[in-house]
Amino acid sequence: MITALFPALAAALLLTGCATTTPTEADGIAAAAPPPPGALKVETMKEVTRTLSSDAFEGRMPGSAGEEKTVAYLIEKFRAAGLEPGNKGRWVQDVPLIEITGRNFAPLTVKGGTQPMALEYGKDWVGVTYREEDRIAIADSELVFVGYGIVAPERNWNDYAGVDMRGKTAVILVNDPDYGADTLDGPFNGKAMTYYGRWTYKYEEAARQGAAAALIIHDTAPASYGWNVVESSWSGPQAYAQRGPNAPPLTLMNGWVQKPVAEQLLAAAGRSFPALAAAARQPGFRPVPLGLSVSTQFENVFRSFTSRNVIGVLPGTTAPDEYVMHTAHWDHLGRCTPTPDGDDICNGAVDNATGTAALVALAEAHKATGPARRGLVFLAVTAEESGLLGADYYAANPVFPLEQTVGGINMDAFVIAGPARDVTVVGPGKSELDRYLDAALAADGRVATPNPKPEAGYYYRSDHFAFAKRGVPMLYVDGGEDLVDGGRAAGEAVASEYTQNRYHGPKDEYDPAWDWTGVMADLALYYRIGRSLAATSDWPNWVPGDEFRAIRDRSCAAATTGC
Repeated sequence: MITALFPALAAALLLTGCATTTPTEADGIAAAAPPPPGALKVETMKEVTRTLSSDAFEGRMPGSAGEEKTVAYLIEKFRAAGLEPGNKGRWVQDVPLIEITGRNFAPLTVKGGTQPMALEYGKDWVGVTYREEDRIAIADSELVFVGYGIVAPERNWNDYAGVDMRGKTAVILVNDPDYGADTLDGPFNGKAMTYYGRWTYKYEEAARQGAAAALIIHDTAPASYGWNVVESSWSGPQAYAQRGPNAPPLTLMNGWVQKPVAEQLLAAAGRSFPALAAAARQPGFRPVPLGLSVSTQFENVFRSFTSRNVIGVLPGTTAPDEYVMHTAHWDHLGRCTPTPDGDDICNGAVDNATGTAALVALAEAHKATGPARRGLVFLAVTAEESGLLGADYYAANPVFPLEQTVGGINMDAFVIAGPARDVTVVGPGKSELDRYLDAALAADGRVATPNPKPEAGYYYRSDHFAFAKRGVPMLYVDGGEDLVDGGRAAGEAVASEYTQNRYHGPKDEYDPAWDWTGVMADLALYYRIGRSLAATSDWPNWVPGDEFRAIRDRSCAAATTGC
C-alpha cells in the first residue's frame, strides 16, 4: 500500500463541508438509502479477506503463482456476486509490466571526506534501477545536496538552480519545505504535503535534471513510515510499467539512505545535517556540492509479464453509459524480509485483502437491491504496491470512458478496530463528492474528523490518484479514529501498533478474533454513497480552484456523451 493505512496516518486537508446541512434531492443528490437488511455480509468480508491473505496466495505478488490464484478467485467471487464481465465480455484487463530484480549489491562506498565509508545494502541503504540493463555501475559520482529536490516555477522554487547534475548523485530530503508547519498556510500548503513531497516526484525530477542517481534521506516522521517499510518495499523484485517510445529520462539508480547514516555522511563532508535541512526550507535555497563521491554496482535480472486488473459491472438502466467506480488493489508484496521466526510471506490481510473483499461485499449488496440508473463498476487493480501501476494503466486505457465516469470510491486498508463515531477523509474539500459524503454520514449518524497528519501526503498514494489526476472525482474515506470503545487514544494506539509491527511485513495476517463491526459500518457508508451517485443525474465536479478542475472541465467540454 502506498497510501493511508488508518486515519491517524492519513493525509488530508481540513474538512470544510462537514458542518453544512445535509444535501437533499434538490441539490442533485438521490436519497442516501441504506442497503437492504442482510445485503452487506460480514461472512463475505471474513471469507475473502481470510482466503486472499492465506499463505497459499504467497503474498499476491503480481506476476507470481499468487496472482494466478488471486485473479481466478476474484473472477469466481465477482461472478457469484452477480456481476457481469466488465471488459467487453472479459473479466480482466491485461496490464503489461516488467519485473526487475537487483542482486549482488556492492556496498555504497563514499570517498573524499574525513574518512571513507562503506554503507551496507539493506541496513544502511537500498537502491533499485528502472532501467533494463544487466548491470548498473556508479563510479565516483559527485554527491550534491539538493534540499527537497523540487522545481516548482509557479511557486518560484528551484532546488537545482545553478547546478549541472549530469553524472552526479542527488541527496534529497523527504517531504516538502513546509513540513512541520502548524497550519495549512505556506508556499507548499503548510503541513499538508504536496505532490512535490512524494518520492515518485523526487526521482522523476532528479532524472529530468540528468542525475546519475538519487538518494532520499529516510526520516520516519516526515516519511510517515519506518525504515522497515523502505527495506521490505524496495528489496526483491520490483514491477514497473513497460516503457514505450519517447519515454521520460531515467537515473541509473534511485534509492534511500538511513537518516543516521546520512548525518554521518554529511559530517564527513564537514556539514551539519540540521543546518542543511534548515537552509533547504528557505526560499532561495541553492544546491550544495558536498565534496564527496559515491560508487556502487549491482546486477539485474528481468522478466516481462502481463498482470491483470479484474473488472466487474452491474449495468445501469436508464443511463447505462454512465458509471460509478469502486476501486481497491488486490496485490501485495509477495515474499519479503523474514521475521525472526522465519516467516517471509507478506500476506497483506489489512493491506489490502480487506479492500478487495469490500468490492465483493458491495457488489453483492447492490445486486440484492437491484439495478440502478447508472452502471456500477467494481475494479480490482494490480501493482498498487509498485506505484499505482494497475490503476494508472486503467486510467490511461479506460474500459469505461473517463468522461462517462461520474466519480467513485477507493478502498484501501480497512481499520479493524471496532466501531467509530467518525470517519476520516483523505483530500476533503476538493470535490462536490463531499456533498454525497455529508448526506451519507448524516443518514448514518456519524461525523467527519479533520485528519491529524496531512503532512504524510496520502492523497497521492493510493489508486484514486490515477483517476483524480485525469479529472475524475474520487472519494477516499478512511475508518474513524474516535472509537466507541476507547475514543481517540484507542484509535491512535491501533494505528501505531499496525504501522510499527505489521504494515508491509509478514505479520499483516488475518486474525479470527477481529471485530468487524466498524468495517461493516464503513461499508454501509460506501454503499449509500455509491447508490446515491448511481441514482442521480448529477455530475459532481472538483471545486473551483482545485488542481484537477481544469482537467475535468476540458474532458467534459470535449465529450459528446457523459459529463
